[in-house]
Amino acid sequence: MSSHLPHDQLNVVITGASSGTGRGLAERLAAEGASVVIAARRTHLLKEMERQYAPQMIAVTADVSREEGIAAVFETAMSELGRIDVWVNNAGAIAIGPFTESPLDALAQMTRINLLGNMYGSHYALRQFKQQGYGTLINVSSFASKVAFPYLAAYSGSKSAVSGLSYALNQEMKLEGRKDIHVCAIHPWVMNTPWTDHAANYSGHEIDMKPLDDPDDIIDAMYRLIDHPQESIEVGFKVRGTALSSHLLPRMTENISGQFVQNLIYDAPPAGFTSGSLYDPVFEGSSVHGDGHGHSRTDTDKS
Repeated sequence: MSSHLPHDQLNVVITGASSGTGRGLAERLAAEGASVVIAARRTHLLKEMERQYAPQMIAVTADVSREEGIAAVFETAMSELGRIDVWVNNAGAIAIGPFTESPLDALAQMTRINLLGNMYGSHYALRQFKQQGYGTLINVSSFASKVAFPYLAAYSGSKSAVSGLSYALNQEMKLEGRKDIHVCAIHPWVMNTPWTDHAANYSGHEIDMKPLDDPDDIIDAMYRLIDHPQESIEVGFKVRGTALSSHLLPRMTENISGQFVQNLIYDAPPAGFTSGSLYDPVFEGSSVHGDGHGHSRTDTDKS
């Protein structure tokens, strides 16, 4: 048996599903009749989605940076659905600012969310896929794993690790002859989702990371991976172009990208430091699409 089931028969787990591309993918699949376990920390948003798409959605409050959070997602999916066909590790966090000016604990927490969240999810998903003989795992990485971006050093490191984890796991499945188990890494550009409402920002300036990609493009790409898994995909010409340029002209590409990011940050209006949603979820930013830019908040603004 393979995971190429009709979408109205699919059982899917999606982390980071309370906003952005995770929410968009969950809503698309649920509208087609799939059973979707949605996981995030913002219980009220998950419950609203669960009510709107009942009985297709099952909400689980979970912190993916902790193994017990992923365990709760897995146990709910298995008890409610009996099997898992697709698991999407979509939850992520970002911290922007000079590396030495950013609190080390904040960078460590971001890494726990990005890397350990993917590692925990991959571990639980693949163990189940091995038992049932099939399944598709989708890990959301980033363009920042393809080329060096200053002021996103720890973020780039965590996402590079997600890509490396995914490639190695995909190779393991091949070596074990598990042709119906797929591990996919997806690399999007900066998306026009509400991520700036959640970002940790230690740059001293507002976040305005244009140009942004339409989140529907990333949702479309994840959607296609369910039926047509690939080891690695780059979403959009900006990611593909940057990756190619980095391969052919690495020093020039790094210099251009570095200056570009520096200008974006330091040309923006001043703003206070914030840990965003690294430690606690924030009220703002619950839609699939963003407003095209973000405004940094101070920690006292969190609700």
